Amino acid sequence: MSRSAHPAGPRHADVLPEGHYSAPPADLNALDPKVWAQTVTRDVDGVATVGGLDVKTIAEQYGTPAYVLDEADFRARARAWRSAFGADADVFYAGKAFLSRAVVRWLHEEGLNLDVCSGGELATALSAGMPADRIAFHGNNKSVAEIHRAVEAGVGRIVLDSFQEIVRVAHIARELGKRQRVQIRITVGVEAHTHEFIATAHEDQKFGIPLAGGQAAEAVRRALQLDSLELIGIHSHIGSQIFDMSGFEVAAHRVVGLLKDVRDEHGVELPEIDLGGGLGIAYTSDDDPREPHEIAKALTEIVTRECESARLRTPRISVEPGRAIVGPTAFTLYEVGTIKPLDGLRTYVSVDGGMSDNIRTALYDAEYSVALVSRTSDAEPMLARIVGKHCESGDIVVKDAFLPSDLAPGDLVAVPATGAYCRSMASNYNHVLRPPVVAVNDGEARVIVRRETEEDLLRLDVG
Repeated sequence: MSRSAHPAGPRHADVLPEGHYSAPPADLNALDPKVWAQTVTRDVDGVATVGGLDVKTIAEQYGTPAYVLDEADFRARARAWRSAFGADADVFYAGKAFLSRAVVRWLHEEGLNLDVCSGGELATALSAGMPADRIAFHGNNKSVAEIHRAVEAGVGRIVLDSFQEIVRVAHIARELGKRQRVQIRITVGVEAHTHEFIATAHEDQKFGIPLAGGQAAEAVRRALQLDSLELIGIHSHIGSQIFDMSGFEVAAHRVVGLLKDVRDEHGVELPEIDLGGGLGIAYTSDDDPREPHEIAKALTEIVTRECESARLRTPRISVEPGRAIVGPTAFTLYEVGTIKPLDGLRTYVSVDGGMSDNIRTALYDAEYSVALVSRTSDAEPMLARIVGKHCESGDIVVKDAFLPSDLAPGDLVAVPATGAYCRSMASNYNHVLRPPVVAVNDGEARVIVRRETEEDLLRLDVG
């Protein structure tokens, strides 16, 4: 294949239009370990490898687009979170980030618990052998059938999200002759510094019971009166992709204040506090996430200090990392198709996927990185926008990034940090088939979620 340079858009920083990018990196061939899975590197021929296997081989065997997941990295991050919080705390992996039976087995083997928020996620967890007592069940509108299955299975906790749900869970537990362990999710009025749609602790949103106006205290009052419920603690979640710990400090202060009020009114010290998840990861080199041990130290100190001030015993802490574990462990591998230079603006690089496999750019204005991974290049950098094949002008994967100006159809590019939410939120828009998830470890690859086929699509179409 010819590698001659295309008549590209602008190549130099002094003539670039305004946009979401920095100056070209010093080395376009470098793979910043901050945003790539731990085993990703380049071989002697300049081809990117993961888990000892090169991306050309992966593309030949499994096709593109494909989510490529570094199993060793996933396990290492799971262990790091488990080790950071130790035996006196609980780590619940947030299954909504990405869930499959293989992931459930890895979590079980690495000693993590699992947070689910739908009947489908619960079914996946149970079918893969996760003990029910290590599962927490979330959701703002759990159906009667979902609650029934969760209580019957013996899930370790159900997080109550409304006054109606308090009654609903209590009624089902009584019918089944069980006493269900529950937490109450409250909103503490803290708006995390994140996108409006993923900030989840201010009052004007669908999750939880507001602390303001005494509503959370009333929810505790009602739960404690129901014999079929065992109220074990309070749950709070302030948002997603958070780097600043100050929001957690304010949230912990208000949650502990509620625990103090509960003790003073009811003579009960609730034994658990769940601070949720939402810790950020590096999508670009500009992001600077904290390590698990730093997060654990900060959260533990915050809760301990607040409890000492309130003269409460320090409750058992739970956290729910999802993105922070799986996000950095995977990248999406694409093949380059049409390349369209727009003079004075940028070059549009179309790939064989798009918003059906990564909706986050369109939905949240998320920023990603991208790299040429099937070879290296010494060509000048060009400003590129990576777009998909869908019939939408908003079908953008990476808004602005620098790629070599000799990029050509057939090259492979990869977008790192796509392990969280990309496959979970994938769709069949334009009847495009959802990509597989390929796990790589010690030089071997295996499909853990297969690529959809046209037969899969047509099987559901019964008209």
